[in-house]
Amino acid sequence: MYQRIRSHEKMRVAALCSGGKDSTFALWLAQKEKHVVDRILAMIPLREDSWMFHSSNIHLIDLFAKCVELPLTKIKTSGLKGEEIEDLRRAIKSLGVEGVISGAIASKYQKSVIDGICQELGLVHLAPLWGREPAELLREIVETGFEVIITSVAAYGFDESWLGRKIDRASIEDLMKLHERFKINVAGEGGEFETLVLDGPLFKRKIEVKKARRIWRGDRGYLLIEEASISERW
Repeated sequence: MYQRIRSHEKMRVAALCSGGKDSTFALWLAQKEKHVVDRILAMIPLREDSWMFHSSNIHLIDLFAKCVELPLTKIKTSGLKGEEIEDLRRAIKSLGVEGVISGAIASKYQKSVIDGICQELGLVHLAPLWGREPAELLREIVETGFEVIITSVAAYGFDESWLGRKIDRASIEDLMKLHERFKINVAGEGGEFETLVLDGPLFKRKIEVKKARRIWRGDRGYLLIEEASISERW
């Protein structure tokens, strides 16, 4: 079952969210613990190689926010290592919340950055996925009812067929095989892959991909979603 957020009283928080599986699942866990999620904070990197932030199909974050019915604050960031930290600090400071939720699992860099900003601003950083075993976490996300697709890959062992693939029991088994052979992080925490959540328990409506194309660059690639819409869940 999901990891409970036990260490803090209920508070008003912002969810640092890209629409990917980890930040979305962390947001849902915070809601399950009755924290008031005031809004989604989406950092929009201007570079694909941002150190901190998810870039694949970030243009769909508006649809995501509408589907989960939460206010959205979007902040553009340079994507440069030092500058994007300052951009995040200014963004968090402007929100007037008591805490920040992130989907950090194992990235000490990512977690330490958010920890430091929150400590400086007197806020709490909630990271309910921190330290979770990757395969177990993926299974929990799937079993909880989240519909997730892979939108980019960037590691040995992946090929173009992974782009757009749904994360389910079969794909988790295949990811574990890639881990055994190439030592990838099964949850993609090392940048091996990125994802998009189309539906899940916190969704009031879902994202429907209408048009997409695979862009492959020899040893890596991404699924460019060119058209998507919101549809009812029934």
